[in-house]
Amino acid sequence: MTHYTSGPIMARRVSDQVAAVPAPEENTFAAALSGTREQAVDAYQAMLPQNLERGPLYQANQLMQRQIITVSSEDDLTRAWHILVENQIRQAPVLDATQHLVGIISERNLLAALNINLDDGQVSRVLTRRVADVMTTPVVAATPVTDIRRIAHVMLDRDVDGLPIVNDGGALVGFLSRGDILRAVVNDPPLSIWR
Repeated sequence: MTHYTSGPIMARRVSDQVAAVPAPEENTFAAALSGTREQAVDAYQAMLPQNLERGPLYQANQLMQRQIITVSSEDDLTRAWHILVENQIRQAPVLDATQHLVGIISERNLLAALNINLDDGQVSRVLTRRVADVMTTPVVAATPVTDIRRIAHVMLDRDVDGLPIVNDGGALVGFLSRGDILRAVVNDPPLSIWR
């Protein structure tokens, strides 16, 4: 238990012991406050892991998923649905036969395609449709050095849940979802989005 004293001596907690520190003189009150701030900063840094080298997160390459689940434009909707469900994702980039990014398939696309009148017997025809028939295209993509704030604006403006990340040659190198950004905000301080 830590005890604090009053009067001309101020107490400071050091581990589980109390060390006496002389009270500051009135004319050095500002110096005492800056010392308190420095002590707080030192205490915070001491509690951080020693190997922690974090800086502000500004670019897509700092948050993007590098192991990307993709869907082929030639896959049928049933296969696309299974890929999303099995991998617990809500959208996936769509690649053509030459492995070029051609679209995004999402739960929204698939559910909209299934919004049919069951009395017409269209269920079997819908399930055999191809991803290319219902995917979102053209694709809005970002580069690895696109800043997080710009990506967030695009997600909000275009009402999309994620963006594929492509290199200068157009090859898919990552995927950044709203969830990735939110996880970084919650789990990885400091996240400096607003420079």
